[in-house]
Amino acid sequence: MRRKKRLGRFFRAPIYLYRWGLGGMLGKRFLLLIHTGRRTGHRHETVLEIMEYRADGPEAVVMSGFGRNADWFLNIQARPEVEVVIGTQHFAVESRLLPEAEAVNALRGYLQRNRFMAPIIRWVLSRLLGWQYRGSESDDRRLVARLPLVAFRPQ
Repeated sequence: MRRKKRLGRFFRAPIYLYRWGLGGMLGKRFLLLIHTGRRTGHRHETVLEIMEYRADGPEAVVMSGFGRNADWFLNIQARPEVEVVIGTQHFAVESRLLPEAEAVNALRGYLQRNRFMAPIIRWVLSRLLGWQYRGSESDDRRLVARLPLVAFRPQ
């Protein structure tokens, strides 16, 4: 139990960087998603890795690593009024679910930009998916169907 609690604190650590005004240290690699609970109405904060940052817009693409049942994913569908902090910029955003072809392209681009980490990324994705992800075209389509990609853009 103690190990799980320590691990939880470790994964929540980036939230404190944003709270302390140090989100700029994370640059455009991560974003802080501020959303409202669909049942409780309470404010929640979730740090997500930016898979692709598109300067035009700007638009940040993230993956729901725990699939369509991730709390933040369900919350933004039920209550779409969300905010995002990227670096030191804080703004209200609208979100959209990426269609399959666009999601596959974003995934491939992410793996290409992180090619030295690709074996580790594929290993982590395999664990999240429950099957061996090898990076084939059919694997990519199967992955984005299971772990949706979402784009956030300022309103």
